[in-house]
Amino acid sequence: MKKQKGGIKILVGILVVLVIVAGALLAMKIIKDRQSEQTSQGNANIDLGQEEVKQPKEVQIYKGTDRPIAVMIDNHEGALPQAGLNDAYVVYEMIVEGGYTRLMPIFKGVDLEKIGPIRSARHNFLDYALENDAIYVHYGWSPYAESDITKLGVNNIHGLVQSTSYFWRVKDKSSPHDVVTTTEKILELAKKYEYKTTSTQTSVLHYVGDEFDLQAKEGANQEQTQTNNATNQIEVTAPKEDGVNIPYTVNTVTIPYNSWNVVKYQYNPETKMYTRYSRKEKQTDWDSGDDITTKNIIITFAKNVSLDNVGRQDIKNIGTLDGYYITNGKAIKITCEKESRKSKTIYKDMDGNEINVNDGRTWINICPIDSEVTFE
Repeated sequence: MKKQKGGIKILVGILVVLVIVAGALLAMKIIKDRQSEQTSQGNANIDLGQEEVKQPKEVQIYKGTDRPIAVMIDNHEGALPQAGLNDAYVVYEMIVEGGYTRLMPIFKGVDLEKIGPIRSARHNFLDYALENDAIYVHYGWSPYAESDITKLGVNNIHGLVQSTSYFWRVKDKSSPHDVVTTTEKILELAKKYEYKTTSTQTSVLHYVGDEFDLQAKEGANQEQTQTNNATNQIEVTAPKEDGVNIPYTVNTVTIPYNSWNVVKYQYNPETKMYTRYSRKEKQTDWDSGDDITTKNIIITFAKNVSLDNVGRQDIKNIGTLDGYYITNGKAIKITCEKESRKSKTIYKDMDGNEINVNDGRTWINICPIDSEVTFE
């Protein structure tokens, strides 16, 4: 009987232990499940928080502390094709004597083995070199540019007075369309002249890293300039009417500097880039043969006047000028505001807000005020 009672006690003890162990395991499972649920909720909150404070993409076209370098580039038919245009963050184009235009690409933090053909300075381009805090590179100069470079204190590198180890002529082009250099040689001369080679200045254009398309705004004026229904061509001569916020659809941009010097940009919806044509010829890179392209186009209408019997041009670019901003197949009207030759141009939409510019190369075409620009 005592044995039987002892066995029962052992059995009861085992059952008690099993109950305790089972209870402990159940409790641990409950705790683990609760912790897992809390972790999931926490991760969800973290994810939600990340969405709420999503950081914009870093702008790639303009970054770092390298000081910009502006170079005067020949745009005569004898100069084509040119080298370096696709490596600039911005390229300015303006009319000069003889009805031609010259180009001023501005580079930042790039190492180029060929830039050119390089031509002589023109005083209007100094305004845009200065507002970009750029070292200005040229090969010769007009009397007006020579005077203004001194008067305005422009950090410049005059290639014509340098040895051929810095600027040299190539054999595959004819003079005067044959002078080239490299960014390395420019920086060597900048250090020789004790010019600063770094800059903390922000860009003239308000670039944004996140891709965007121009959108219509509520309450915007729905009227556009007159459209030819047969060709779907929009005539957009220098705008004079009230603000228009509805974007134009722009697959082709045509900018006549005069009857024979016509610039055209053709949009590629796959790459979201515009290919550039000049005088009916597609422009390509001198060495690579790549098409010259741009992400953004800015058009500024400015009055130009002849200064002398050579036909050198002056551009009336101080004040508020009319223009267009074009990106991703759309265009809006803008104003281009510049207070002085050294101050930054501020590009604003018709509501008076500074425009956002897509991250990528920009061509700024400063064309005659009566230029019959068209969009198609």
